[in-house]
Amino acid sequence: MAFDSQPVLCFGCVGQTRHMVAESAMWLAEYGLMRFAFCLYRYFPHGGMQRNFLRIAEECRSRGHSIEVYTLRWDGESPGESIQIHLLPPRGWQNHTRHEAFARQVQALNLHENHDLVVGFNRMPGLDAYYCADPCFMDFVHRNRSAMYRQSPRFRHFRKFERAVFHAEAATRILLLSPVEKVAFQKWYGTPDWRFALLPPYVSRDRLSDVNDRHAARQCIRHRHGLSDDAIVLLMIGSDFRRKGVDRAVRATAALPEQVRRNTHLLVIGRGKAWRYERLARRLGIAGHVHLLQGRDDVGSYLAGSDLLLHVAREENTGTAIVEAIASGLPALVTANCGYAFHLHDAGAGLVVEEPFEQAALDARLTQMLQSGHLASWRSSALAYAKQTDLFSRPQRAAELLEQWASDRRDGSLVATQATGPAQ
Repeated sequence: MAFDSQPVLCFGCVGQTRHMVAESAMWLAEYGLMRFAFCLYRYFPHGGMQRNFLRIAEECRSRGHSIEVYTLRWDGESPGESIQIHLLPPRGWQNHTRHEAFARQVQALNLHENHDLVVGFNRMPGLDAYYCADPCFMDFVHRNRSAMYRQSPRFRHFRKFERAVFHAEAATRILLLSPVEKVAFQKWYGTPDWRFALLPPYVSRDRLSDVNDRHAARQCIRHRHGLSDDAIVLLMIGSDFRRKGVDRAVRATAALPEQVRRNTHLLVIGRGKAWRYERLARRLGIAGHVHLLQGRDDVGSYLAGSDLLLHVAREENTGTAIVEAIASGLPALVTANCGYAFHLHDAGAGLVVEEPFEQAALDARLTQMLQSGHLASWRSSALAYAKQTDLFSRPQRAAELLEQWASDRRDGSLVATQATGPAQ
C-alpha cells in the first residue's frame, strides 16, 4: 500500500470527536502512557532521516504510547494501524512555501491540546522536541553561499525556521546526532547546553545480514552487475548525490592509476539525479565503471561484499553509512566534515580527508588505500571497534528522552526546567 499527497486531511481515526480524543488521552495518562505527535514534511523509505523517524516511532509504539504522524506526503508501505498517518494538503509552488504552509496547518491543529509532546523531524516553529538530522543552515550558508543568496525568500525561510528551534530563548529540546554540530548551533544562536541531548549512532541489524558470509556477498554483487570475481568495488550510500559528493567519487575513480582503474567499479546506492553523474563518468572515460543503483532494500549485501566505502560529502551532519561500514567490517575513506568521521578515526578503519577539501587529496588517498595492502587490517579494526562501541541503541535512547520530556510537560516541570536550565 502506498500513500500520496491528497487534497484533504486524512485521519487514521476518522470520525473521532474532540470528546473521544480527550477520553483517549485520559486513558493513556491513567496508565502512564504518552500521546506523541510526530511531524515531518515527507516520508520515503530510503531516506536516512525518514528511516530513523520510523524506528523511533515504532520504538515508542512498542512501549504502548500513541503515535500520530503529520506529513505532506507518505511514499511507501503503511506502518500499520498502530501508527496513525495524517496527510495535510500541500499548499504552495515551491518547497519553502509548502513547508511554511505545513507549519501553519500543524499549528492550527493545536496539537499540544491533546498530545503530550510535539516532535519535529524537520525544523519548524512550535515544537517541543526536534530530531536534529541536518547541519546548521546558517553556518553552511555563510561558508558556501553568496551574499545574493542571503537576500532570497528561500534563505529567509530556512533562517526563520532554524531560529525558531535553536535561538537561546526557545523552549525546544534537541535530539543531537553529532557533537560537531552543537558547536555550530551555539555559535549562531547561543543555544544553552541543557537543551541538547546527544544520541548514539544507529546501525540497523538488517545491514549486517550478510557479514557472516562475506565471500557469498562478494560473488553475488559482482555477478549481479556483470563484474569479474576479482573486481574492486567502491561503495557509496546516500540520497542527494551532490551533497553526498558523488561527483568527487567519480573524479577520484577516474584519477586512479590505469592498472588499478581498469578493474575498479563505483556502485552508488541512493536517490539522485543520475544523469548528471552518468554524463560526468562518460566525459572522464569511465562510464562502464560507475553504476548508479537508486534506493535498495538489500544494502547489507553491498556492505558485506564491497572493498571500500566512500563517504566524501560536501555537507553531512552524521554519515550513518560510516558507522554501518564499521559494523560491517568495511574500510572507509571519508571527509573530515562528516559528523561520524571521528568514529572511523578512532576505529583505525580507514582514512579521513581533511578540510578544506581538495580533490587532489581525495585522489591520492583513494590510490593509497587501494594499493596499500592494508584493507584486511582496517577490516579487522572496524569489527573490533564495533564490538566495544554502542552503534545500535539510538531508537531506544530517543524514546527514553521523549518519554522523560513528555512526562515533564504533562506535570508542568518541563516549563520550569526550561526556565532554570539544569544540565541534561
